[in-house]
Amino acid sequence: MKLTPTPGQTVGPFFAFGLAFAGGEDLVDRTHPDAVRLHGTVYDGDGVPVPDAVVELWQADQHGAISQEHGSLHRDGYTFTGWGRAAVDPNGHYSFTTVEPGSTGAGVAPYFLLTVFARGLMDRLFTRAYLPEPVEAGDQDRLLSSVPEERRGTLLATRDSDGGLRFDIHLQGALETVFLTYPNTPQFTGPLG
Repeated sequence: MKLTPTPGQTVGPFFAFGLAFAGGEDLVDRTHPDAVRLHGTVYDGDGVPVPDAVVELWQADQHGAISQEHGSLHRDGYTFTGWGRAAVDPNGHYSFTTVEPGSTGAGVAPYFLLTVFARGLMDRLFTRAYLPEPVEAGDQDRLLSSVPEERRGTLLATRDSDGGLRFDIHLQGALETVFLTYPNTPQFTGPLG
């Protein structure tokens, strides 16, 4: 008997059944004194919002400490675990309630690490969303300064008038976000990578 190989599978679209969970987008409560909203839209290569993506967030706390706490999937209301997961809405929009991260060390500007799962992707994508200020910190960041200057803007969040942070993710196209490869030393990918 000759077996026929099955076709490769992408990472979606099944997120609502297994990846989303209540409170996953809230790393801190909205009443936390340092709470900030990180939000944006996931776009495909044609600039159309992706309605069924999932975005994960990994980050240090305000002091640059990386949490070693357990309980990411079962929030207790006070322990900061530095991890969250948000499904996008039908318009491709995601939103997290968190705190602004501090620098994790010399030569590292404060950033959020984001992972994107979406239909059509054979594997998840990794990127960073750097804080928009101070500008000098981004110039001194080893990874950000290694990205060609014309592409660095795809890694910078923008500040909303209410103090929140916006970071849109473009999976392909002229505005494609710089994506990173892991577990080796991070390298940028994309049209210029």
